[in-house]
Amino acid sequence: MTAAAQIETTFREEHGRILAALISQLGDFTLAEDALQEALVNALERRESDGVPRNPAAWLMTVAMHRAIDRLRRAATLERKAALLDSLATQDELKMDDSIPDDRLKLMFTCCHPSLALEAQVALTLHTLGGLSTQEVARAFLVPVPTMAQRLARARAKMRNAGIPYRVPPAEMLPQRLDALLAVIYLIFNEGYCASSGDTLTRHELCGEAIRLCRLLVALLPQSAEARGLLALMLLHDSRREARLNATGELILLDEQDRARWDQARIHEGIAVLKAAFALHDPGPYQVQAAISALHAEAPTAEATDWRQIVILYDTLATMTPSVVVEVNRAVAMAMAWGAETGLQMLLRLDSCADGFYPYHAARADLLRRTNQSEAAADAYERALALCSNHAERAYLQQRLREMLNLAS
Repeated sequence: MTAAAQIETTFREEHGRILAALISQLGDFTLAEDALQEALVNALERRESDGVPRNPAAWLMTVAMHRAIDRLRRAATLERKAALLDSLATQDELKMDDSIPDDRLKLMFTCCHPSLALEAQVALTLHTLGGLSTQEVARAFLVPVPTMAQRLARARAKMRNAGIPYRVPPAEMLPQRLDALLAVIYLIFNEGYCASSGDTLTRHELCGEAIRLCRLLVALLPQSAEARGLLALMLLHDSRREARLNATGELILLDEQDRARWDQARIHEGIAVLKAAFALHDPGPYQVQAAISALHAEAPTAEATDWRQIVILYDTLATMTPSVVVEVNRAVAMAMAWGAETGLQMLLRLDSCADGFYPYHAARADLLRRTNQSEAAADAYERALALCSNHAERAYLQQRLREMLNLAS
């Protein structure tokens, strides 16, 4: 690996952790981000003459802190920054609270501050610590990229202007931030399980990190049924990872996957974790989603799947957390349980609120195909393609589109 590649890899993998540590000391998102970006530029410029530092992450943090101090010294408001400068200049290392035994989880709790709206907490933490770009966060929230960029800017400004502290809350306050943190972990997993763009269907490092964080969270808050539910859900989804592509990298949908390739150890663990969550008698949406995934995992064949029970679970989920995502999945489940025409009619009712949601058009195209409406299916596949950026998914959609165009001609 070249020096430049090693530095860039370190930056990508450690960006969230370093940035959050800088923010916790500086109390200013913009200053921290600018300083870290300058540190990366400096590292890349010096790589040929100086090589790669023995500990690139620590080096980037140190250089970024020095850049931040330089910026503060140049600022017109230097007098108001004097106390901060005095403390920063004497620090040899950034010290963090040790009450949570993992740096990234600790910093996520720090960023999920209840003074922000829940959506802002999740978006800000995903972008700052989750390793997701503004585009990827926008996709997770089903909004345009400029809209998400504005929301992130407003959230940063509120944290700065309101003087919201960047510190780990005491143990008794952690449950107040749990909903946001669970959403962050799940969205990191989702981006890993089905990457919003790029040549690979999955980003294994994001899936693994989300599961790792959730395991830590379950250990930290063992009475949280929803933390266990989320862990079960991710384990059950992750069990199918190796069966989602064939040998040539083509996408294989759930009902066509070779179930012998599913990870049985993951399935058994996921079901055991889900049973432990149910035993806490505190139902929630992650547990319901995990129960749906468990029904898929336990079915020996696609035909043996209990789709009627899955529809009932989606009915429950729609009551708990109504969203276009749930409604699209519920319509697909109804198509499997009661026939494609039934599911299609339910899906078409969502047209006005789901036009920008790629899975809606993919599902609509599939149900139109299954009801022998080739021309309409082709139009739907074209719309899905316009919204899809992942190479593997696009290849699948293009193949289906060609089939529909051939039938329609």
